[in-house]
Amino acid sequence: MTTSLLAEWDNFYVITGSSAAGLTGLTFVVIALAADANRVNFRGLKAYVTPIIFHFGTVLALAAYLSMPHLGVLSLSVAFGLAGAAGLVYIAIIASSIGRVSPEYVPVSEDWIWNVVLPGIAYGVLSAIAFLIWRRPEQCMFGVAAVSLLLMFIGIHNAWDVAVWNSVRKQRDST
Repeated sequence: MTTSLLAEWDNFYVITGSSAAGLTGLTFVVIALAADANRVNFRGLKAYVTPIIFHFGTVLALAAYLSMPHLGVLSLSVAFGLAGAAGLVYIAIIASSIGRVSPEYVPVSEDWIWNVVLPGIAYGVLSAIAFLIWRRPEQCMFGVAAVSLLLMFIGIHNAWDVAVWNSVRKQRDST
């Protein structure tokens, strides 16, 4: 039953996994460029950029795992539960550090929504899917796909936000 459950998702996970890997690489390039310009705030890096890599890594790991042959409902349930729990723990760590990035920057509501609330919802849904997959496996696969896309869009938004903030800050500092 599980093999047929995952069979039609091959292309989706090839696309999301490849995209997550590519976006992770681009994020590393941006970090390297910022470091070369001596513009890296290491607390900010930990609070705002590292979660981007974590979310893209989660999407990549889900894509790779779900592309493996011979997965059963038990292995899917355990994997979704572990990934969801790890994500929730990580989001709690981010929530505790986001307000202590620097004295000159106070997080706004958008920071909390995109860095704590939405990822928390995504990882919470993934945790719930670990239990729901036993009763509604087909619907849960759509839920995992939605979580993957949400995490990808969160990562894209947050990477864009960091890039724009860095650019605006650089223009302000040079005037």
